[in-house]
Amino acid sequence: MIRMAEKYKILSSYIKDLSSETPNVESYLYTKDNISKYELDIDINSKPLKNKLIEVNTKLKFQDKTQNEKKSYFEIVYAIIIRVENEIKEKKELQKIILCDVQNDVFPNLEKILIRTLTDSGFPGVKFEKKVDFTKLFNEKFN
Repeated sequence: MIRMAEKYKILSSYIKDLSSETPNVESYLYTKDNISKYELDIDINSKPLKNKLIEVNTKLKFQDKTQNEKKSYFEIVYAIIIRVENEIKEKKELQKIILCDVQNDVFPNLEKILIRTLTDSGFPGVKFEKKVDFTKLFNEKFN
């Protein structure tokens, strides 16, 4: 039986876009007091390249979803380039690799980058209490 790790290989990954926006002192003070209410959103998309390469973009947004004007906004787009092996014929198997397996491989590092960005932006001590279970999310969506 072929293991998932052998079905794809991560060739490279990099920060494609990184944004930390705190427009003024009022926004900074509001965010400092309310950052525990901020929510993490994850968006994953991919596009095929040539030679069985796929670019996977994982976007994390950390934001206050209230209508308050005085707030900060944080976003990172992390690009991962993978090569998929020949055996993969089914669309669902490819979706599982992109949405689940690759994410499980890269997310710990991506989370560290976001936390470091928040710390460097003046908001130390932020922790994401809930661990993201990509396998569970995938199974809920596709099974």
